[in-house]
Amino acid sequence: MNSRGRPLSPHLSIYRWPVTMTLSILHRASGVALSLGFILLTVWLHSAAEGGETHERLAALLRSIGGRVVLVGLSFAFFYHLTNGVRHLIWDLGYGFEIRQANTSSWVVILSTLALTLLYWLVL
Repeated sequence: MNSRGRPLSPHLSIYRWPVTMTLSILHRASGVALSLGFILLTVWLHSAAEGGETHERLAALLRSIGGRVVLVGLSFAFFYHLTNGVRHLIWDLGYGFEIRQANTSSWVVILSTLALTLLYWLVL
């Protein structure tokens, strides 16, 4: 309560956390992750240009458990950013703004991201 006895604005903990807000935050986070992934891509290309031993050391690092986790995370970020970007393109056309449609498209993005990431790593 403030000095006049009126309640203050509700804090984030008061609100129900909608899936659309979560996806909005994840879209930004996946963009940052992909930007950091480009640094890894640059290092990988540089190691390939350096030749045998340098490239093999980096390849061994990427084949480790930690390296695989990073690569799976980057592929998840890529597929998430891609599918959510398609969702935004549909929104740009003026479709999908109703609450039910937005929630449904959110779950489609999540499930398609998981499916594409899993499919990619099973085929690879």
